Amino acid sequence: MTAHDIGTREEWLAARRELLAAEKEHTRRADELARRRRELPWVPVEKDYAFDTEDGRKTLAGLFGGRSQLIVYHFMFGPHYESGCPSCSAIADGFNGVVPHLAHRADVTMLCVSRAPLAKLLAYRERMGWTFPWASSHDSDFNYDFATSRTAEGLHGGDYNYAPYGDMTAALSGAVRTNAERAGTSPEEYLKEAPGMSAFALSDGVVYHTYSAYARGLDALWGAYQWLDRAPLGRNEEASAAWQLRDRYEHTTAA
Repeated sequence: MTAHDIGTREEWLAARRELLAAEKEHTRRADELARRRRELPWVPVEKDYAFDTEDGRKTLAGLFGGRSQLIVYHFMFGPHYESGCPSCSAIADGFNGVVPHLAHRADVTMLCVSRAPLAKLLAYRERMGWTFPWASSHDSDFNYDFATSRTAEGLHGGDYNYAPYGDMTAALSGAVRTNAERAGTSPEEYLKEAPGMSAFALSDGVVYHTYSAYARGLDALWGAYQWLDRAPLGRNEEASAAWQLRDRYEHTTAA
């Protein structure tokens, strides 16, 4: 028999109504946070960045594609990866359908940026059946400046998600080793990349950095997590420590 609390329909309904009040407050709080994000000061981007794209070499302003807003997902795919980070791949599985809506509904260009060479990124994109635009920053400081790439020295301490971190190689977790293996690289090379997203605005020819988020700040953008947070067992992370690439899951019958 299940160890979970069992109740009547009436008890469930009373508890659900109480939870609904908390959910509505959470929604109002989220609206307030979104307003505060929009009110952050814009910072001019003064460094010249260059990217390799399917349409040739582009500046950061060129990535906007004629639109006024740009959202970049910093996809963990380093030069020495053989495939993308499984966690980044899981979130990217939801990008294809979002990109055209953002472009036509809100004048937003959305794309991924990684440090791996463009040819490797596009080959992986084809393998995964994705169509969203992807740019390579392999010879640029872009990922380093926006806190999603580290040097070898940076593995022993630095800043991420607006806070300092210690030596990342001191105690490599099982999840890191698993993700590194699934990305076809060493744990040390895997840790040189980190996930994140950054938003930019283009006004009167000037590019402004408006917002960035990292770590748990990306959860709301991850479609699978939003569904799991409403599933009976939640994220169930104790049973599964790491994501797998979508085309590598074993086909098994659900118990």
